[in-house]
Amino acid sequence: MAPALLEPIQPIGLPVSTKLLGFHDALGQKHTQAKKAIAYEPGRTLVESHDSYEHQDLCPSFPNLHWEPLKEVPYHDKGLQGDARFRNLLASATDVFDYNPKIGTEIHGVNLAKLTDAQKNDLARLISTRGVVFFRNQSELDIEAQRELGAYFGKLHKHATTAVPQRPGLEDVHVVYTDRTSKGQRAVTYELQPPSYTSLKLLSGPPQGGGGDTLWTSQYAAYDLLSLPMQKYLEGLSALHSAHMQADGSAAAGRPVRRDPIITKHPLIRTHPVTGWKSLFFNPGFVTGIVGIPKAESDAIIGYLNEIISTTQEINVRYQWKKNDVAFWDNRICNHSASYGFAPHRRHAVRVANHAERPVFDPAGKSQEEELNARFGLPQVDKNGVRQSNYND
Repeated sequence: MAPALLEPIQPIGLPVSTKLLGFHDALGQKHTQAKKAIAYEPGRTLVESHDSYEHQDLCPSFPNLHWEPLKEVPYHDKGLQGDARFRNLLASATDVFDYNPKIGTEIHGVNLAKLTDAQKNDLARLISTRGVVFFRNQSELDIEAQRELGAYFGKLHKHATTAVPQRPGLEDVHVVYTDRTSKGQRAVTYELQPPSYTSLKLLSGPPQGGGGDTLWTSQYAAYDLLSLPMQKYLEGLSALHSAHMQADGSAAAGRPVRRDPIITKHPLIRTHPVTGWKSLFFNPGFVTGIVGIPKAESDAIIGYLNEIISTTQEINVRYQWKKNDVAFWDNRICNHSASYGFAPHRRHAVRVANHAERPVFDPAGKSQEEELNARFGLPQVDKNGVRQSNYND
């Protein structure tokens, strides 16, 4: 049953006016018909009622479970088997376009619930290349199909603190549920093998204009923003990623912590196994320090990287959701963040992610920007901050 509107379609204080429109038929006779003017009130959106909600079994729960520490598992990236031109995936597509040169692609006409293995491999390769790929109106991708698709790419990840569905047996599904009293989307870069391919499907959310967009940042592009000396310096460093803040927050809210929190050391720059491109591997919510350098220096670098990620518009993509839309991204090369300010609307989504390889840095890796500029015959970007530049300096 579709959610009912709590308010009439016509906003209070905006009467609908009627206008008579004249036209002539094929015999030259003049007729008139009434047309209602659009009722519009800036900043006002209608709120849905969820009294009879079709996804109640996927609403959040916090079962009191305790899991053993994660152990390293084998991982083979399916993107390595994908077609370099994505021909299998795009065979049924009706449209495909990029949001900007650095990150974000939208595909129409592809049903994620009915992909062949060859199409799945192409999808992994495309996500590895573009960071995040969007698919509209994936109504056939129910939670079982979403989990099956995720499991094709690797062992599914179980989140230690966030909500899981009320329906039993779905502990590898992360529930994103935000209403007037809750909020949060969380990545897990502190894991021994942080996730790669991650899908998020919106079950219900604010209407158009009601807020609730999600933003992604390309860490390929973040690496390419750095000067050559800074790239070389950071390539030799590792950062500490901590689960303790997340676990402490859950405990303070009276919720169970299903796996003991850990601190993991990962390289600050990693190399992607599919593309061979270097990327920053830095999450502002989990990195607590950089190993082997003074604290003041560590804090300064963390602040600098935070600024790059949060203020450089050309490495970000913003997605406005509609019901049943799916975003599929690579956690190895993207940061993501929900936007708020959409009260009193509810936002409910389900996320599935698989473990990837342990992060590694390969000095033989390449720059995404330099490789694509060379491929397309574009000039390399001048990063000299005293000259005109594309970059924030």
